[in-house]
Amino acid sequence: MRTDKLQEAYDIEPVLVHFPLHPETPPEGRDMATFYAERGIDPEAAYSRMKGLMDKEGLPYSRRTHTYNSRLAQELGAWADTQPGGEAIHDALFRAYFVDGRNIGDPEVLVDIAAKVGLPANAAREVIEQRTHKQVIDQHWAKSRQYGVTGVPTFIVADRWSVVGAQDYAVFESLLGKLGKSPKGR
Repeated sequence: MRTDKLQEAYDIEPVLVHFPLHPETPPEGRDMATFYAERGIDPEAAYSRMKGLMDKEGLPYSRRTHTYNSRLAQELGAWADTQPGGEAIHDALFRAYFVDGRNIGDPEVLVDIAAKVGLPANAAREVIEQRTHKQVIDQHWAKSRQYGVTGVPTFIVADRWSVVGAQDYAVFESLLGKLGKSPKGR
């Protein structure tokens, strides 16, 4: 991914801020046909666009039949970031949602994902049931509103510039250059 490549090349530390993309989605999810129809979106064009973007990044992507509420997954991810090796959950959640079509709003699915990346299932279940990281995600959502984020991905650089959507690597390099950042070793 671009952020991984940038982190290898530059002395930067990306910070993930969660965003409420379709928070109205019910826990059981919504079928994509209805989702697209309500928005006047051509499903095949949307799939082709996303598949092309994911392929360009070298990321797996499958045709999904449903969209799911990601709030609990975000809370679990915030907790996982505090655990040794917990950052692995983000890739696992991506795969579960965009490749396997799993409901990342389902607590049992989330506990399974956490366990598969080596996090303690009982602790993950407690995080979800007790909503221990709800306030963290509330703060993330407030910050994303403060920045004016309306879609994902959005990259905020130095609290001044934003890059919205999948952009070429050169866009990020140019922005880092404006900040006076040079690649490591130069």
